[in-house]
Amino acid sequence: MVKHIVCFKLANPTQTNCEEAKHILLSMVGKVPSAKTIDVHIDQLHSARSFDIILEVTVDSFDALNEYQQDPYHCNVVKKHMHAVAEKSIALDFEL
Repeated sequence: MVKHIVCFKLANPTQTNCEEAKHILLSMVGKVPSAKTIDVHIDQLHSARSFDIILEVTVDSFDALNEYQQDPYHCNVVKKHMHAVAEKSIALDFEL
């Protein structure tokens, strides 16, 4: 199993924008077959070093992670939206 984690800092992190991003990230459930689990959380502290949203995806392998990264729904809907609203992001991928 592989865990894929992405933290997003939104350009305009209003509660509405954070909720919309969370909704779009969670819309991958059932639409991206390689993703076994998808969790999304919104930061509650809003400190200077905080990112606004965390995405946690579990896949079966690094090959499955590559499938996830190239999935049409992930690329055409989710990435497109997140690239439009995010100021920056960081990612971490590791084997469980």
